[in-house]
Amino acid sequence: MHYTEKTLKTLEFDKIRQLLATSALTDGAKAMALTLTPSSDRDEVLLRLRRTTDAKRLMNVKGMPPFGDVKDMEDICDRAEKGAILTPRELLDAANVLRTARSLLDYIKVNRIFETVLDEIFERMIPNKKVEDQIVRSIISEELIADDASPELADIRRKKRSANSKIKDVLQKYIGSSSYSKYLQENIVTTRNGRYVVPVKAEYRGEVKGLVHDTSSSGATLFIEPIAVVDANNELRVLESREEKEIEKILATLSAMVAEVSDAIWLDYKNITELAFIFACGELSFKLQGTAAKISDGREIVLHGSRHPLINKDTVVPTNIEIGDGYDTMIITGPNTGGKTVTLKTLGLFALMTQAGLHIPAKDDSCICIFDNILVDIGDEQSIEQSLSTFSSHMVNIVSIMEQVNDRSLVLFDELGVGTDPVEGAALAVSVIEAVREKGAMCAATTHYAELKIYALDTPGVRNASCEFDVETLKPTYKLIIGTPGRSNAFAISTKLGLPNNIVKRAEELVSSDNRRFEDVIEKLDANRIQMEKERAEAEALREEYEHFKREAEKSIKEKLARADKELADASAKAVALVESAKLSSDYVLSQLEKVRKQRESANLGSELDRTRREIKQYLKENEGKFNPVDEKKDENYVLPRPLRKGDKVYIINVGKEGVLSDEPDRSGNVNVRAGIISMRTKVANLKLIEDEAIVIDKDKTKQNASDYKVKLSRDFKTEIDLRGMTGEEAWLAVDKYLDEATVAGIRSVHLIHGKGTGALKNALWKFLRGDKRIANFRIGQYGEGDGGVTVVELR
Repeated sequence: MHYTEKTLKTLEFDKIRQLLATSALTDGAKAMALTLTPSSDRDEVLLRLRRTTDAKRLMNVKGMPPFGDVKDMEDICDRAEKGAILTPRELLDAANVLRTARSLLDYIKVNRIFETVLDEIFERMIPNKKVEDQIVRSIISEELIADDASPELADIRRKKRSANSKIKDVLQKYIGSSSYSKYLQENIVTTRNGRYVVPVKAEYRGEVKGLVHDTSSSGATLFIEPIAVVDANNELRVLESREEKEIEKILATLSAMVAEVSDAIWLDYKNITELAFIFACGELSFKLQGTAAKISDGREIVLHGSRHPLINKDTVVPTNIEIGDGYDTMIITGPNTGGKTVTLKTLGLFALMTQAGLHIPAKDDSCICIFDNILVDIGDEQSIEQSLSTFSSHMVNIVSIMEQVNDRSLVLFDELGVGTDPVEGAALAVSVIEAVREKGAMCAATTHYAELKIYALDTPGVRNASCEFDVETLKPTYKLIIGTPGRSNAFAISTKLGLPNNIVKRAEELVSSDNRRFEDVIEKLDANRIQMEKERAEAEALREEYEHFKREAEKSIKEKLARADKELADASAKAVALVESAKLSSDYVLSQLEKVRKQRESANLGSELDRTRREIKQYLKENEGKFNPVDEKKDENYVLPRPLRKGDKVYIINVGKEGVLSDEPDRSGNVNVRAGIISMRTKVANLKLIEDEAIVIDKDKTKQNASDYKVKLSRDFKTEIDLRGMTGEEAWLAVDKYLDEATVAGIRSVHLIHGKGTGALKNALWKFLRGDKRIANFRIGQYGEGDGGVTVVELR
């Protein structure tokens, strides 16, 4: 369904597009943002929302992708395919697209933590490093082609430098010799028409033989090319002509290379633009603190904590807006400046944003159904040019709405029926709402008419709502109260503003008794509602206090249990140590007694020793459990993933403690394990290998898993570091730490910004870089990367 620009502008969707464009990083993405329109296709809307959500997830982990400010490639690719010679600027733009495509592929492949619907777009990229490198090696800037762009160009420029040097040497005798300097206006060498000349005083024209190329405006100075340098100047002009032809040949060769891969460059550009637009949607979500609305299968709009995105976030009041759940029409009443129109615009704008794939500033349990069209009559559209009154202008809009409305429409009326006789206007408003409902559309309308309040009370499927107003402060609260009609509060507001009481009382007398009774009922309902909300707020505060107490109590219990577990573990370890000590002591005692038995050769003594030995061993066996309360059942199916080695971290099953192997297991399957200050010998079968992640200690000395640290580092890491103003030693200290972080984050290319200056800082850094094993290679920055003020480092 086509949404008219008038509807989009009325609901201020055009301003949302402007906000989106400011978040886009390429010209193509900005253009897409400014022409964005909602979709009424459910699958398309779901895909758009998912893309925005995944872009936001990726930015949260990896930051914004490198889009490189790519330029439109359509004309460049078209001209290259037709055999045109591209300018250096156009060739650099083509190389930039190829470089950006390569960088985007690296972005999605490095440190890939989760799959996204954007992966398929990233993987459409077709980089061509050969063409990219050839262009950036050959073209330094728009005005400068590199010497090594071709061997012929390098040779020509070498000869040019030689010719220049020869000319300057010859001319030096004119400006450096006292015999000639008196003839010169100034002791300088300059150029005229591309040839080297010296400024000679007019009266000495005959003293300096050569060709006159120019005169000063006063005629006092002649610019003469001495005969001695004419041939050298001629040679230089020939070399310059050859240089121009060679540069044209180089550009033609590069243009042909671009032509060969023009299809890939064009596809890369389109995919880069699409990704830049999607990430602009994600960036806008961050700015608006937005969430993806759920897409309802039914007919409902539920907005919780909705904040109009164009109202200052520091002053906007979150509000809840709901249509559905038994009613399809909402009549919103209340005083002027109470937020009724803002409510209508929020409803329509959030529906448009959602169907355009944008996140809305609301809670994440909000949901919206898909509409074919959103039809609005909002604002005073009185037209002097067309001689239309406010009422007539509204009627023109309403006629157009009635021609388009269907059962998949959202219709928004602001001050329906206003601008004519109140009785007729109210009747017409009711009739229009009934006609819209007969078409099956959802509708929200604002009004001051009491007749519409009564209509909403008496009609199933229609519900009253009111924008709350504080009569004491004469300020709206901008809270939408669903289920209760609002009061105009005209009399109360007039009294507060100082209108004499007698005028207000007379006005109250002129109001019909039925209207007074109706307003009194609304006033009582409003008072009851406020009291109930106050009591509910108090109950909520008590509940939160209870929840806080419950959390603190549970935390305290957990801490006490943890301390108890630790004390039990410590006691178990001490008991194990006692048992192991007793075993060692008994073995020693028994071995000594055995020696005595052999020495005494006494049968009685031998039998007595055997009996004693059996009793001691039986005692230790029977009482070992008393000293070792930890009795964890061994997992019969557990198999060590690999042979144990000295230094492995293990879990001791029968002790329930962690320890470290002091040596390699022996042939019998026994091994020494150290658990804290305790050393013990146990069977390999009594151990489980612990293969924990590496632990990283950050600058705040807090421990965290390496994977968590790597994710955080990748998200926050910047691919450039500014070293300007530092000494060489200071800069290397910063770079050394920076390269470690880049390696952990999985970054393969970084930029060191040292500035041009004297080159001392660059030279100091390069001295360190040459000996660093972390570095695969490094080079000076190229055009678009910072030129000579930046060093680009490729990591292994």
